[in-house]
Amino acid sequence: MSKESIQKLINRALAGDQKAYEALLKRYQNGVYNLIYQMIKNREETEDLVQESFIKAFKSLDSYNDNYAFSTWLYKIAFNHCIDAIRKKKLKTLPLDRPIQLREGEIHHEIRDDSYSPEGDFLFSERKKLIQETINSLPERYRIAIILRHQQDHSYEEISEILGIPLGTVKARIFRAREMLKKKLQEK
Repeated sequence: MSKESIQKLINRALAGDQKAYEALLKRYQNGVYNLIYQMIKNREETEDLVQESFIKAFKSLDSYNDNYAFSTWLYKIAFNHCIDAIRKKKLKTLPLDRPIQLREGEIHHEIRDDSYSPEGDFLFSERKKLIQETINSLPERYRIAIILRHQQDHSYEEISEILGIPLGTVKARIFRAREMLKKKLQEK
């Protein structure tokens, strides 16, 4: 299917055509399924994540930029959704309000709260403000690269795709931006 055909389907879907949504789903479902299955290795979870990925994609279909391949955009959504699911699954927690049962008995939690310090909070917010001001003072091409990498957590490959520049250029811009930030922050 050509890029133009895909774009027509997207436009029809945005206009509310359910058959266009179904056509997009049929076209990309196997690819998304295979991508997620390679990461999860569980059929039931994969099926759920595929369905959730398509829901996310279709809800944000109006944000799709046709300068990029639809499949890349869709796979990125599915990949990120899968990573989020993996992170949530690995997060093992213990309840703080109940004792932990051991063979020898119970252990009760008593946790000291050192988190709030007005002075520490103020210094942290001032440091954060200074860093953001310094980032904002960078030339645009470096500022955009550093924001995509460190504030939006995009990979170098994603930044390359988003900006439409070679991977090496992305790495060079981020390196130069870090050097500029380091120098400007040392001066301040």
